[in-house]
Amino acid sequence: MQEIKELSSYRTTLKEKIQQMSMQLFTSRGIKAVKMDDIAAALGISKRTLYEIYDDKESLLRAGVSKYMEEHRQRMDYIVRNSSSVMEMILKFYKTHLEESSHVSPLFFSDLEKYPSILSTLHRNQEEKLKFYMGFMKRGVEEGYFREDINYKLISHMFDALGKYMMENHLYEAYTFKELYYNMLFVSIRGFCTDKGVKYIDNTILEDE
Repeated sequence: MQEIKELSSYRTTLKEKIQQMSMQLFTSRGIKAVKMDDIAAALGISKRTLYEIYDDKESLLRAGVSKYMEEHRQRMDYIVRNSSSVMEMILKFYKTHLEESSHVSPLFFSDLEKYPSILSTLHRNQEEKLKFYMGFMKRGVEEGYFREDINYKLISHMFDALGKYMMENHLYEAYTFKELYYNMLFVSIRGFCTDKGVKYIDNTILEDE
């Protein structure tokens, strides 16, 4: 019985290590460039052991993306719980996205388009995202940072369209992620801020750049 528990624990730990290593390789080199042999070699395990846990590269990629999404959600939740205002949240969101994307090659995103089922996973829970977004904007209005006369549901759709355009037209190949996030976030957000919000952005956020 003890041997079975130890084997189960070993496989669980190994599974996590495989997910972590594979995503490091996928995001740094691009998905197409990474073979299952590369992942096994990086971990010092046999390809047979790797295939005993994951049937193919797509199933491994799907597991890695799902894990990333959960960890990203946890990071966002932590920021929400530990921010004194929506403007502080925006600054922390911005820095978190920059940190995450700094390790990602543009090849990863272009290769990801070849896996539509995984892409659809990334775009799920739109209702949950909209609910969070609307709550965020409502808080910004209550705190006096965002204008009251804006249709924020419409703004949400516009942000979604802008994000999709950025990915579908591979703008990440022509511009750095810092340029994309900076212009998409702050140029757009500044437009629906009150004077108080604009002052915060100019004096706190943009001053950091």
